[in-house]
Amino acid sequence: MPLTLHDYILTDRGSKYAVSGGPAASKGEALALVKELKRQKKFAKATHNTWALLTVDGPVKNDDGEAGAGMVIVRMLERAKLTNHVIIVTRWFGGTHLGGDRFRRVQDCVTFYIDQME
Repeated sequence: MPLTLHDYILTDRGSKYAVSGGPAASKGEALALVKELKRQKKFAKATHNTWALLTVDGPVKNDDGEAGAGMVIVRMLERAKLTNHVIIVTRWFGGTHLGGDRFRRVQDCVTFYIDQME
């Protein structure tokens, strides 16, 4: 499965973000892409690899400790009508809590990813 990766697309108060994704029609396929991403040591050591996917059976998501972030990705996938494609937002925590801004950064990453698809 091809994995598309956009590395370090933004930073906010020390936290660094990357976004990646690829075709996936099931939770198993999405997990395989996350596993492929984590073969790169820096992604395996990231604080969060949050992801979501829309399938014919409905949304599948994993917050990976970033509570609520998976649902942000789900809503954006629904808005873009993007099915059978997993989007993974990676965050390396920079020492400063971002509060609600962390959701805006997740949105920024997903928007960037979708824009690059067009």
